[in-house]
Amino acid sequence: MAEQIQKKPVKIVETVLRDAHQSLIATRMTTEEMLPIVDKMDKIGYHAVECWGGATFDACLRFLKEDPWVRLRKLREGFKNTKLQMLFRGQNILGYRHYADDVVEYFVQKSIANGMDIIRIFDALNDMRNLQCAVDATNKEKKASGRGHAQIAVCYTLGDAYTTEYYVDIAKRIENMGADSICIKDMAGLLTPYAATELVGAIKSAVKIPIDLHTHYTSGVASMTYLKAVEAGCDIIDTAMSPFALGTSQPATEVMVETFRGTPYDTGYDQQKLAEIADYFRPIRDKYLANGRLNPKVLGVDIKTLLYQVPGGMLSNLVSQLKEQKAEDKYYEVLAEVPRVRKDFGEPPLVTPSSQIVGTQSVLNVIMGERYKLVTKEAKDILAGKYGQTVKPFNKEVQKKCIGDTEPITCRPADLLEPELDKIEKEMAQWKQQDEDVLSYALFPQVAVEFFKYRQSQQEGVDVTAGKDGAYPV
Repeated sequence: MAEQIQKKPVKIVETVLRDAHQSLIATRMTTEEMLPIVDKMDKIGYHAVECWGGATFDACLRFLKEDPWVRLRKLREGFKNTKLQMLFRGQNILGYRHYADDVVEYFVQKSIANGMDIIRIFDALNDMRNLQCAVDATNKEKKASGRGHAQIAVCYTLGDAYTTEYYVDIAKRIENMGADSICIKDMAGLLTPYAATELVGAIKSAVKIPIDLHTHYTSGVASMTYLKAVEAGCDIIDTAMSPFALGTSQPATEVMVETFRGTPYDTGYDQQKLAEIADYFRPIRDKYLANGRLNPKVLGVDIKTLLYQVPGGMLSNLVSQLKEQKAEDKYYEVLAEVPRVRKDFGEPPLVTPSSQIVGTQSVLNVIMGERYKLVTKEAKDILAGKYGQTVKPFNKEVQKKCIGDTEPITCRPADLLEPELDKIEKEMAQWKQQDEDVLSYALFPQVAVEFFKYRQSQQEGVDVTAGKDGAYPV
């Protein structure tokens, strides 16, 4: 009987060079720490190695005084047999605002030209309109150069609006948009094993493109969730080498490889080779533990994530905000206020930036003793439609109280933006040494200029310090 079972090896995306260190050590792994192990990683047979995008771009420029484009080129040079993958925030690219279409298109073009293969594109509100430009740009490059794979991610969250039917509908729309694959992106570790069976099974029967599942170990269920998802037909899972796995990172690569050994889902990866890679990363992990960058707290299980359906990072933000206000005794009041504010704001997924917006407003509502007496600029923007369309309508009374007679926008936010690439290029002309510098400046103007000054002083042999190291929001 065993021979008759169709073999369907699960594919693995290795996250140790991006999301694993973003989740555990605030994206501080350097290119120098990555390069010596690339050759061994290239021989494993990974579906892809996630190594760029997300917060790595900002962290390279801001804290590591590295050029992210140089990192990408060096990784491309090293990975001769393995696809490279990045995380791309739709119309936000890798920054924190909406950019004009010409900047999005140019960024996609240059990412692929420098060696990127798979671009995972998502929007914090699951507003598909904010993804179309990046998907079209990726497909255009694929047609022209043969390289480029557009993967659209749907942010997984819980709430009245987020039914299996909702996700199936989004999956169908993703396929129709021209995506090559779909990712279920579970930022907070909220997807439980049997819910994964139902969700993956439903999406699998609705679309033909491959399904990738991305989760975090925060709530302790992620490995079991992967097991059930793969049994239900999930094609690809995201894992991290064991020294940078678990906690707020992903399940361990070696554990998942062993789990599926001898089954139809057997990856065929060599555990001996994986052990050598783990041996390489262990002293790096120890270094970050010793210098305090890796806080043992993030390695544990945060069950509150499941209890309150709130991402772990959002909970710690709430605690620190209340501490600043000397109002720690209001913690449970704020936790009760979060779902109410989220409902008022159209029930968005709780992911950056909506998690910060909802969390901060909840704190203000409780501390002020009156709901929406004080409203943040970001809360006003979300209610004015400036981030995009939410899954449910806004609470009209709350909207009126917060933005008054301001006419909310209903179009795609980027439709209101003029092309900005030429203007940006003129603005930063004195610093330009390569085309890609224009994009670094477009995303992080002040940070990029500081980096360009640093780079120039290095080239001219002037001794400068690498600047102060600060906290980084992940």
